[in-house]
Amino acid sequence: MSAQRLSRFLLSALLFCSAAAHADTLDDIKSRGKMIVAIDPTFAPYEYTDASNAIVGYHPAVLAAVAKNMGVKIEYQRMAFSGIIPGLLSRSFDMEGSALNVTAERAKRIAYVVPTGKTVNGPLVRGDYTKIPAKPTPESLAGLTGAVKTGSAPESILKQFNDTLKSKGLAPITLLSVDSVDQTVAALMTRRADFVFDDLTVLADVIKQNPGKMKITGELGPSQWIALATRPEDTRLNKAVSDQIMAMKKSGELAKLQQQYLGVTFATPDTDFIPAK
Repeated sequence: MSAQRLSRFLLSALLFCSAAAHADTLDDIKSRGKMIVAIDPTFAPYEYTDASNAIVGYHPAVLAAVAKNMGVKIEYQRMAFSGIIPGLLSRSFDMEGSALNVTAERAKRIAYVVPTGKTVNGPLVRGDYTKIPAKPTPESLAGLTGAVKTGSAPESILKQFNDTLKSKGLAPITLLSVDSVDQTVAALMTRRADFVFDDLTVLADVIKQNPGKMKITGELGPSQWIALATRPEDTRLNKAVSDQIMAMKKSGELAKLQQQYLGVTFATPDTDFIPAK
């Protein structure tokens, strides 16, 4: 190859690489006019389906506002919660729209947008159940069976509790891991589980739907921020979504949606929200 042809080849390769570097997910979304979002709509009041099977809830309302301000539409891809992060990393969709607890472990694999809420967990039990006290501790769950969503932060917290119980020579918690909140509640009511462990906002909605049948014993475990996420390399998309959420915070729109769907409001951070470990 002559020096001139080699020079042209290298220039073409450079231009191709440069174009590829700038043709990212945000460009794709704007080009097609829609953002493909994976969601597990079984986590009321954050994301769930209504009587007509439409996806509704707090995060769909947030994403609808974000998409409107970006000038695009949302196309949801429904899937089990356990498949969302693997699907995101394999580029099966643009971003994920299910509530994710912000953890240091997950932050090594995905990129969170700014938090939209906060979670505090606790055990939900049948109305006549008395083995767990009003102020529960990990020790009060020793030897019991807890129902949790597969791949969720509550599942991880119960596993951490088991480490504590093991160090104290106590019986571990038996984990019954399933795909949805509805399945955890079914396990509780059919007595396959002694308690459900999940976010108190979610459990309050479960009680509302099943009056007189269940009760929350109390808060247990660490509180965590809740956020949506993109792939780490999609920095422009992550910033675009985060900027829209921060604008909603400033205008008061986010607080209104929190009150409407969650019944509470949270002062969420814009930076430094990833835990150290």
